[in-house]
Amino acid sequence: MTNPLPKAIFLMGPTASGKTDLAIALRKTLPVEIISVDSALIYRGMDIGTAKPTADELAQAPHRLIDIRDPSQAYSAADFRDDALTAMAEIVAQGKIPLLVGGTMLYFKALLEGLSPLPSADPEVRDAIEKEAQQQGWEALHQQLCHIDPVAGARIHPNDPQRIMRALEVFRVSGHTLTALTEKKGDPLPYQVHQFAITPQDRGELHRRIELRFAKMVEAGFEQEVRTLYERGDLHPDLPSIRCVGYRQMWDYLAGRCTHEEAVYRGICATRQLAKRQITWLRGWENVTWLDSDSPSLSLQTVTKALAAETET
Repeated sequence: MTNPLPKAIFLMGPTASGKTDLAIALRKTLPVEIISVDSALIYRGMDIGTAKPTADELAQAPHRLIDIRDPSQAYSAADFRDDALTAMAEIVAQGKIPLLVGGTMLYFKALLEGLSPLPSADPEVRDAIEKEAQQQGWEALHQQLCHIDPVAGARIHPNDPQRIMRALEVFRVSGHTLTALTEKKGDPLPYQVHQFAITPQDRGELHRRIELRFAKMVEAGFEQEVRTLYERGDLHPDLPSIRCVGYRQMWDYLAGRCTHEEAVYRGICATRQLAKRQITWLRGWENVTWLDSDSPSLSLQTVTKALAAETET
């Protein structure tokens, strides 16, 4: 019997793996509409360093959830889930299939499994944590987190003040650790999801793609893009937007903390580390079909056959 739930496609993968090209090809073949699953592409004015689809690509295949926030604004996994569910419902109402494309695995996880009911942000608690950080340093607050919630402390980097603050805030507001609350799942995704992950089989090829893409970004004016953000005056390195790979390193260059050459090298290294984390996360992902970046035509066939086989059952 046919599954009564509407279909959705997840196309996941590390940075520079060819997700956008495959998504555009799928849109030409299948009745799909694309939803971006990328925590960097949401920001306006951050086009070059995020490898945002070009105007021509977006004309061929419009992407939802791109350019929906200013770099000064926050955007959570819960915000994404709400926006994605709304977009998916609209696409299904048009008789089409949502194709969710990106590499922000936390967003995919939140969408697929639902989110636990975490407390809302509390300005007073946040102000108190900020003052403690100014007096003691974020390292001391990270140690405090490790004592309260060892699991979250091990997962959150000592140099990630935003996530340290949120974890401490959750505990102080609710009396429960972030780990305990996130173990409680929300509502699962009411769709029949076909999950695919794309990456080059050779890790060296992925590194080559990353280096080539970063070089093209620099040639395309990445430094000037970051300079425009830097000169606004209302942005700083602890914002999620500026912490995006590449942006933080170029920001350091503009602030005089490193040379341009060092910024480019560190940006490439940070992108490699991001890709490694994405692949590690995907290796533990259940019910995923792997696609080879070096065989785009075969990848296209694999996805289309999977959808056709499900339709026939």
